[in-house]
Amino acid sequence: MNGSHAASARAAESYRATYARWQADPEAYWLEMARGIDWIKAPERAFDPAAGAYGRWFPDATCNTCFNALDRHVRDGRGQQAALIYDSPVTGTKARYSYAEMLDEVATLGAVLQDLGATKGDRVLIYMPMVPEAAFAMLACARIGAVHSVVFGGFAAKELASRIDDAEPRVILTATCGIEPTRVVEYKPLLDSAIEMARHKPQTCVVLQRPQADASMHATRDKNWRTLTAAAKAAGRKAECVEVAATDPLYILYTSGTTGRPKGVVRDNGGHMVVLKETMDQLYDVQPGEVMFTASDVGWVVGHSYIVYAPLIQGATTVLYEGKPVGTPDPGAFWRVIAEHGVKVLFTAPTAFRAIRKEDPEGRHLAGYDLSGFGALFLAGERADPETLKWAEALLKVPVIDHWWQTETGSPIVGNPIGLGALPIKHGSPTVPLPGWDVQCLDEGGHPVKPGTMGAIVLKLPLPPGALPTLWGDDRRFREGYLAHFPGYYDTSDAGFIDEDGYVFIMGRTDDIINIAGHRLSTGGMEEVLAAHPAVAECAVVGIRDALKGEQPCGFVVLKAGVSQPPDEIERELVALVRDRIGPVAAFKLALTVNRLPKTRSGKILRATMRKIADGEDYAVPATIEDVTVLSEISAVLKGRGFG
Repeated sequence: MNGSHAASARAAESYRATYARWQADPEAYWLEMARGIDWIKAPERAFDPAAGAYGRWFPDATCNTCFNALDRHVRDGRGQQAALIYDSPVTGTKARYSYAEMLDEVATLGAVLQDLGATKGDRVLIYMPMVPEAAFAMLACARIGAVHSVVFGGFAAKELASRIDDAEPRVILTATCGIEPTRVVEYKPLLDSAIEMARHKPQTCVVLQRPQADASMHATRDKNWRTLTAAAKAAGRKAECVEVAATDPLYILYTSGTTGRPKGVVRDNGGHMVVLKETMDQLYDVQPGEVMFTASDVGWVVGHSYIVYAPLIQGATTVLYEGKPVGTPDPGAFWRVIAEHGVKVLFTAPTAFRAIRKEDPEGRHLAGYDLSGFGALFLAGERADPETLKWAEALLKVPVIDHWWQTETGSPIVGNPIGLGALPIKHGSPTVPLPGWDVQCLDEGGHPVKPGTMGAIVLKLPLPPGALPTLWGDDRRFREGYLAHFPGYYDTSDAGFIDEDGYVFIMGRTDDIINIAGHRLSTGGMEEVLAAHPAVAECAVVGIRDALKGEQPCGFVVLKAGVSQPPDEIERELVALVRDRIGPVAAFKLALTVNRLPKTRSGKILRATMRKIADGEDYAVPATIEDVTVLSEISAVLKGRGFG
């Protein structure tokens, strides 16, 4: 057995042994994992199956999340280590905060919130750009036992109003603006409009004035962030950590609901800390003092878990980046950050790497950056197509790890646990279920399907610590939306298969499985084929209405920069490629070249909206869309081919 085979065999054994230990005695396993956290009252019981919708974790424990993220590291001698590095190419500013400095900022802001009447259990809504104060705000809420709800900065007023009404915050923390590469997005007019629309009226808004935009202040409601914190510092006011139950909510994070009403995913304090610490050790292999760069936004779950909470709970250094993968200033933006700040692990969305590949397919912008300390790239947020993975592997010469999770789960479900030892990579699979997750593949009747067979990907109950216990104020909606379809399981609404080695393949949302003359086919499989064409930078396949076969696949493709081959020629090659690789059953006849794909601000492709445009149906512009003008571009291309 050669060295690499021996290493992968040892890794498989380490993973299998850890997973088997969890399976054999979940309570003992999670109590052991809980020893990585500083508790006020340590748990004696891991799980109460009688509580909540499916049970609750660490029901007898009390804790404080902010203490675990900041205070304990200062106590244990890490006070001078960098906790957070702020890097903002859009404003040309950088800043470093040590654990001691960050603790000072957070304790001060916690005192400000208490002075404004916020106490344990009150909600505080955070509507902020990617600035250090956004992280301070989250941790200050955690410190005083308030429940934060971060709404992505720049979200439309109507969407913001619906979240204000659902969470009923006592205080809103905001800034005057966010900054995009080409424009300044003023937040205050959006917030004022949302408060006007909302039934619930917050008592106070604390506004961080940024130099790029001034904001008019409401005479009684609005307060100046810097004035309040300066006064608290001058008076020596600092909030102490408030004791909360492990089962008390840490935050509410809204995800779009199918009815238009947002779904408030609840995260508890205790289980959340335990599982985030476990993933830093087992999956990401980021140790105390090492640097993690998660290129996301605090408005999304990835930003909550792996910009703010997990790195700080671990005693690592986190990079908070206000910029883009391309255009701030070029496709080498990530390489600069990695080299400059000594990043060990980068975590971002596949979309970011498709954008880099589109602009710089040869990887020329990597030249001159020292990435010798860089250990691994993690991708999640939507399906990572094999071609992008292979391109990143060849360019970076480090493991490129696709992993899969959801807003609801709060941490990864399936991944390649490099902290236990990297397993062999299968392109197109995020690898194996992590300890705590029993992942199964079922048919519509709820029966397990054979290895390699497409089905619904579900999670056997109970969900592990850190996963949502319910939706905010709506247990019934939680049960109906997630637990009713497959009794005894959580329905992920993702489709895919599990192979004979136990590797999970997520092929798309259940909605993305299209029915062609009775054959259920995955759009993800067709996208893999399209992405393999050397001229294609990124693509999306949607099922559109077909009078004869029910549905037919339509492929939208964006070409790489500098491609000279005529688009119609490429489209013909793509049709032939799908027919060759998947077969005539795919009935793939339509490939359309477009300049760009419609996406959310977190990089997810808006396939359902594209499908409605193609079918000529009415559609609501998604609140999370990055640039609404792309929808008219898609519509024009479809009309040119007789659709929509």
